[in-house]
Amino acid sequence: MRLTHRPLLLALRHPFRLALGMRTHTNAVLTELRWDDQIGYGEAAMPPYYGETQATATEFLDRAAAVLKNKSYPFDLPALMAEIGALAPGNHAAKAAVDLALHDLWGKMENQPVWQLLGGIDPAQMPRTSFTIGMDTPEVLRRKVAEAAGFQILKIKLGSDDDRAIIRTIREVSDLPIYADVNQGWTDRAAALDLIHWLAEQNVQLIEQPTPKDDLESAAWLTARSPLPIIADESFQRLADLDRVAESFHGLNIKLMKCTGLSEGYQIAVEARRRGLKILVGCMTETSCGIRAAAQIAPLCDYADLDGCWLISNNPYREPTLNDGKIRLGEAAGLGLISL
Repeated sequence: MRLTHRPLLLALRHPFRLALGMRTHTNAVLTELRWDDQIGYGEAAMPPYYGETQATATEFLDRAAAVLKNKSYPFDLPALMAEIGALAPGNHAAKAAVDLALHDLWGKMENQPVWQLLGGIDPAQMPRTSFTIGMDTPEVLRRKVAEAAGFQILKIKLGSDDDRAIIRTIREVSDLPIYADVNQGWTDRAAALDLIHWLAEQNVQLIEQPTPKDDLESAAWLTARSPLPIIADESFQRLADLDRVAESFHGLNIKLMKCTGLSEGYQIAVEARRRGLKILVGCMTETSCGIRAAAQIAPLCDYADLDGCWLISNNPYREPTLNDGKIRLGEAAGLGLISL
């Protein structure tokens, strides 16, 4: 097999503001894995707060390419990803770029969609996906809501002194359900609980990562008292973190870029369901490659936030099809990507 890769700067349609900062782009690296006449596609999307860069991803992928060149199809995907994972610690998004390409190639070689190969996934159980709106002026917030046409849920970034004003502005122009993503922005848990009760009255349906990621005590305190589900994001990365966070949150956010791809993302979804935890499948700012990959396991989840490819202006692939706010899983082999 031959692995190649190229960097891509994902340009955001709007500056993206959240509690921890603002950015106008996301660094990414796209991968292609060739075997015979088939190509599997993958992606590493790397927001700055996780520490990966195009340079670190390129270095890791060069090492992965040296391993993969000695492999052939059919391959033992779990064993192969264990070998790739052992090349170096960290590099979660770069590892996901290999994992996604392997899954896409696997599906194409078997002429089946990835969701079917994974097993136990019913496309009819696909949850609606939300459309993310970052912090901004009231005028821009209203414009962003208008751009969310086709989506049935809004995900609103909170974690500032203007949280109530932001929600009031959204409610001037939309009555759609809201997911509130705080990105660790609340440090006063009593004030946070008071705000959560108010948000519940505004048809907010969940609260994502309200407190600093290492403050599990405050998260547990809120979880015990909140009328809304409290979902771990920055506090939860990989399957090994499940025991650490399970008692502090109602549920967790699976992101392929932080858990090294579909192999582990699928395992997390199965184990979280077994434990009775709520599951949100999310994304970074990504192309349709990452979004379609995450959609393969979305029917195992309670909530979806798979909008990353709609937030960028230079997506190299066709966007997934939305039906009633849900990403449609089709019968196309692999991840079902279509290049533009």
